[in-house]
Amino acid sequence: MIEVSHLSRQFGTFRAVDDVSFSIPTGQIVALLGPNGAGKTTTMRMICGFLGATSGNVLIDGKDITQDPVQAKSKIGYMPESAPLYSDMIVEDYLNYVARMQNVDAAAKVPALCKTCGLKEVMHKNISELSRGYRQRVGLAHALMNDPEILVLDEPTSGLDPNQIEDVRSLIKEIGKTRTVIISTHILGEVETLCPRVIIISKGKLVADSPTNELRERVGNSLSLNLTLGGASFTDAQKVFAKIDGVVGATKTDGEKIKGERKLCSLRLSVKENAEVRKEIFDAAVKNKWTIYQMEVQKNSLEDVFHALTQGKEEK
Repeated sequence: MIEVSHLSRQFGTFRAVDDVSFSIPTGQIVALLGPNGAGKTTTMRMICGFLGATSGNVLIDGKDITQDPVQAKSKIGYMPESAPLYSDMIVEDYLNYVARMQNVDAAAKVPALCKTCGLKEVMHKNISELSRGYRQRVGLAHALMNDPEILVLDEPTSGLDPNQIEDVRSLIKEIGKTRTVIISTHILGEVETLCPRVIIISKGKLVADSPTNELRERVGNSLSLNLTLGGASFTDAQKVFAKIDGVVGATKTDGEKIKGERKLCSLRLSVKENAEVRKEIFDAAVKNKWTIYQMEVQKNSLEDVFHALTQGKEEK
């Protein structure tokens, strides 16, 4: 059980984490989601006891991470975004070294982790020779060495190719069957694939904490309308379409480009589910002498909800 209460962290005048509270029961995989620089890593480092909080506290199974750090940290395995490995060591030697440092029976634990983390093919290779995907696996084996009840993973698939991402996700899903797992990520597909619960942080503040399949309700029942316009700027299109009844927001999706002699603008409109706005959008485009190159309706995805909750709040 993890209990985070009114957690804040100040760096000079900058408040990286601002009064964040949540609890995570045993055996749950939870995504800590937010834009780059949202305060996710700072929050995770405070949960793991690697960074002190300016205010608030973290309890791990009732043990305060600051007041009783040895007991609390013994229950946690942490893998930062770039696993800090000794590149000049052979994988097997490195894991044996980690086992000795943590007073773990290396003869029993290292072979078991080799199997769990899929390291059999590289156990006798130098860490410097490994792909990033295998380095992440070694980092994961390190985090699991003390058989922690809680596993904290910061951007575990960052920098991996699609095949490596799928391998690491499968590994995390298997490990999550017997442990509490917190995954920090800004990759929305990761959340929908792995995590039944999402906590969203933006500008250091908690803006959502919900089961993944219920998160869309935070912005209501709505649709997205993807538009590509010729001759319009995003600012002008946003102002014009905001006046249409049923349009509740606009997000730039692909910047502004030039096609021939015309400026192209791509944007996504959030539209109330039962509102029929396409004719009014068409009429507004004609009135402003804009060309509609694309108009596509789609149901809200987790990405749309994420943008709605964090729009204008990118930070740190």
